[in-house]
This record gives sequence, structure tokens and C-alpha cells, in this order.
Amino acid sequence: MTCDRFRSRFAPSTDDAGLLAHARACESCLAVAIERDPDMLFRSLGGAELIPPGGIDLFVDDVMREVRLRTTETTMAPRPVSWTRRLAIAATIALGIVGGAAIYQYERATGTAPMIVHRVALRPVTFDSRPAVEAYDSLNATIVEVPTEGVEDVRMVMVFDDTLPADL
Repeated sequence: MTCDRFRSRFAPSTDDAGLLAHARACESCLAVAIERDPDMLFRSLGGAELIPPGGIDLFVDDVMREVRLRTTETTMAPRPVSWTRRLAIAATIALGIVGGAAIYQYERATGTAPMIVHRVALRPVTFDSRPAVEAYDSLNATIVEVPTEGVEDVRMVMVFDDTLPADL
């Protein structure tokens, strides 16, 4: 195809294979075609000779890797916290501070910490296999007696002494 024939037959948005082949080969005709139709620059690129280095499969793998990377970037981006969640967080912190201050004031006023009492049903148990300690006196031991409410006969005594046998 000659340049004169190309220039006479060329029209914007043409799909004629012969005209596109001539535009790819002749720079002066390509310049004329681009003046008439700027999209001709992209249509003249062709495609058969534009195989990326490493082949199509490597190119597709690189593109998919970038897509996964961009997806990960968007999921890792910090999300804004809604005003209702901020309000709930602030209320929780305020409640914790007020509750702690109230417990602190109660401890200062009474001198004791508030206790949580659990009611447990007790059944009589005999400890025949273990020896009972009727009296114990040692300088190395710590003896703690836990008072029981309402029952005068039952006592719980804890003895902390490293020299006692393990089964006692």
C-alpha cells in the first residue's frame, strides 16, 4: 500500500487491517492518522510483537500478585471508628474509673475491702485417715484461724510450716 492510497482511504475509527498495517510501518502516515484520529496511536500499536519478557504466564502471575498485594493493602488500612463505638469505649473507661474510686473510698472509710461471699452446702466429713492436730506450737509456723459465722463448734485452722510432713 502506498502512502497516497493510505491517506485517501483513511477515516477515523477505521478497522481496515491493511490501513493499520501500513500505519504501523510508515511513520509519516502514522503522524497524519494521529492528527485525524488521536485514538489511532493506540490502535496502531498492534499486539503480536508485544509479548512481555518471560512470556504471558509470567506476566499474568505478576499482575495477580499485584492484585493480591493491593487487596491486602486495603484490608490492612486503618478503619475509622464510629462515634457510637467511641462513646461505648469512653463510657467503659469512665465506669471503670468511677468504680475504682468508689471501692477505694469504701476501703478508706471502713478499713476493709468488700468481700464476695459464696454460699456452699457443707456436709459432715470424717477424716479418719489423716491425723488431726489438737495443739500445735512452733516458732517457724504461721497459724491462721478462720472464723465461721453462726457455728461455734466448727473451726478451720490453717498451719503453714515447711517442717511438717506433706500428708498432714
